[in-house]
Amino acid sequence: MRPEDLPFLRVPGIPALHGDHLVVAVSSADVAADAYRGGLWRVPLAGGTPRRISTGLADTQPRISPDGNWLAFLRVAGDSGTEARPQLYVMPTAGGEPVRLTELPLGAGVPAWAPDSGSLAFTARVPEPGRYGTAKGVGPEAEPPRRITGLTYRFDGIGFLGDRPAQVHVAVLPGPDGATTPPRRLTELTVDAADVSFTPDGRHVLFTAHRALGAEGPTFHTDIYAVPVAGGEPVLVVRTEGSAEYPVADGDTVYFLGEHFRPGRWVAVNPGLWSAPLRLDGEPEHVLRLTEAESVAVERAPGPPVVVEGGVLVAVAHRGAVQVRLVPSGAKEAPLTELPLLAGERAAVLGFTAHGGRAVAVVSTVDNPGEVVLLGENPVTLTDFNAELRAKGLRGWREIETTAPDGYPVHGWVMLPEGEGPHPVLLSIHGGPFRFYSWGFFDEAQVYADAGYAVVLGNPRGSASYGEAHGAVVAGTGLGVAEDTGDLLALLDAALESPELDADRVGVMGGSYGGFMTGWLAAHHGERFRAAWSERALNAWDSFVGSSDIGWWFADAYGKDEETRRRQSPLTHADKITIPFLIAHSEQDWRCPVEQAQRMFVALQRNGTPSELLLFPGEGHELTRSGRPKHRVQRFDAVLEWWSRHLL
Repeated sequence: MRPEDLPFLRVPGIPALHGDHLVVAVSSADVAADAYRGGLWRVPLAGGTPRRISTGLADTQPRISPDGNWLAFLRVAGDSGTEARPQLYVMPTAGGEPVRLTELPLGAGVPAWAPDSGSLAFTARVPEPGRYGTAKGVGPEAEPPRRITGLTYRFDGIGFLGDRPAQVHVAVLPGPDGATTPPRRLTELTVDAADVSFTPDGRHVLFTAHRALGAEGPTFHTDIYAVPVAGGEPVLVVRTEGSAEYPVADGDTVYFLGEHFRPGRWVAVNPGLWSAPLRLDGEPEHVLRLTEAESVAVERAPGPPVVVEGGVLVAVAHRGAVQVRLVPSGAKEAPLTELPLLAGERAAVLGFTAHGGRAVAVVSTVDNPGEVVLLGENPVTLTDFNAELRAKGLRGWREIETTAPDGYPVHGWVMLPEGEGPHPVLLSIHGGPFRFYSWGFFDEAQVYADAGYAVVLGNPRGSASYGEAHGAVVAGTGLGVAEDTGDLLALLDAALESPELDADRVGVMGGSYGGFMTGWLAAHHGERFRAAWSERALNAWDSFVGSSDIGWWFADAYGKDEETRRRQSPLTHADKITIPFLIAHSEQDWRCPVEQAQRMFVALQRNGTPSELLLFPGEGHELTRSGRPKHRVQRFDAVLEWWSRHLL
């Protein structure tokens, strides 16, 4: 895969299934338009060619009504005004023209159907009067100042929160004459509502929000609430011991994904599947954890839990795989070994659903960004959306299993380019740190391998998917100082044992936590590398505390003592960096703000270190995954140019 092949990378989203109706949204990058495009596809369950059934610029998040007659989805219909925001549409599943149900200034969120198929719930950000284009002729620079009274006031990729909280809304289907009515707002919150779903009787909408709906000030806790569809105040349904996401009610039980915070620790905690009685009288009962904390790391990105006969389906991260597993009925803190595997043994599930005894999943592998698979004893792949990309040549990889200096097992992979070696090597470090490289498709590794580099990737201690204890290690010792450094270097050494890799031509690179580790390794083990590429990095804990959207709590989670944090900041050791060092950053990054890049660059320049600063305007922390397509291509070009200078 080359940078110019980005438009051929087609990613299916969470599928919608009802009876014989299977619909999935497929998105791809349009570099010429510098935007993401996509449509809805109907996928035959019995085999055959998928057919595109929508014509919007970007149609996503399909949801089929409980009676099977309607398909709801979000559409971006234009490039300006409300049409540039995702709005809620519906269309008959039998075919017909879509009807728009919303025209909201900041767009609509993912919809959820009422049990009677007559209405949908969703969240939508409601701006303060006069802000965000709601007053004609008043642009962002002319808006009044924001009054901020709490620590959680902005979020990377979203922006400011307090002047546009997400509220719960309900929209009804068009009338017999096709007429529509504006959606009705159900909440008046000062904090964001999220993850809506209906109660089984359709009289309430469940949602998640910060504890006490924000009344108690800054908190890591989220709980589950219910608001009456007919109108009224929200009531508490589930009070968690940590966080809650994706509440789904079935009968008199509500299932949800969530974390249980440990005393003094709210990072490196495995999310699990939980249940609680569905009570709407404001007297929540004790919740029950259905999956074991140590061995079961429930993944949230592939979507909410799905109740099926015999239990609940969830996505679980395990040794770099993202799998669909069944949590059996009656489970109580069940370990991974007691959860039957349905999909993703050595792959990454991107989304899944089930209906009528059938289950489908979108499965990504190292050499395919994702296809729709009908699950069962003999799974059937139903789509080939990425045939063009695969025809351009995609690489597989070799698994690496080795041990760190203290004897701890280390797991990772190496992706080799074509041809005979020895090849130059890139040690690539993921972000997080409580994330992981997966068995799924990774466009960066493919691009670098195509350009002639052997790419080494792994999941050192601090990463997720290898047990909670594996991830919690660095929360106690700090980033970079011990276990994660030893694991990464052990992984590199194991890869370099192959004569196909050139131990004299090695570069190190990474983003976010990976950028932190790039700076740390360059300072403390610079003799191992020819050059470094540090991206969207945390370089200095002292300023990160106040400038990052999460800094006020994240810094405490990975080292509460200020002097310890100073010693564990790559910036503190910048004088030890002598290898060529490139710093890539986004100007609108609020997770690791641009000052983190500027301070490191100035330090390196003053030390005389060969260094460069590459700034991307208008981008946030997620540039490499969801930034503007042109910037993603330009970044790939810059990466390859940098390494061609220093490794080829």
